[in-house]
Amino acid sequence: MAIQVGDTIPNCTLTYAPFNAENPDACALPQQIQTHSAFKGKKVVLFAVPGAFTPTCSEGHMPEYAQRVGEIKGMGVDVVACVSTNDPFVLDAWGKTFNVRDSILMLSDANGEFGSAIGLVNDATKNRMGPLRLSRFAMIIDDLKVVYLGVEPARGVTVSGASSVIAKL
Repeated sequence: MAIQVGDTIPNCTLTYAPFNAENPDACALPQQIQTHSAFKGKKVVLFAVPGAFTPTCSEGHMPEYAQRVGEIKGMGVDVVACVSTNDPFVLDAWGKTFNVRDSILMLSDANGEFGSAIGLVNDATKNRMGPLRLSRFAMIIDDLKVVYLGVEPARGVTVSGASSVIAKL
């Protein structure tokens, strides 16, 4: 069963390549974070994409977050994060194409631990994209509790887009 509003997010390990302002084109060695220690006591907007560099993700999902991240953080959000089953190097490169620097935390759930724990994964083998991809969703997390969850019912970006999240903040 998928996570619901009111649930506590699971404590899982995710990885990311930290942004280095001194060498912004380089990809740092991936670091691990635990969702509970990283998000405890914070208001977080977490949005998930099935795959970096894919058409809907690159044309419809990430651009709006990249453009509106300042507005989102101005509404009391401590962390804006994007999560995908891509590896941290791919997510770092994808974030660089949108110049997100350190404004959006690009989190890798390469083993699908987080997505599986919240029940929001899909088998994409029929599309030749592998057996495990995250569903497209967005959630607002307040001190580890889900206060908004928008899971896309079909292809495209509606309830998980930045505009929908902003309307719920």
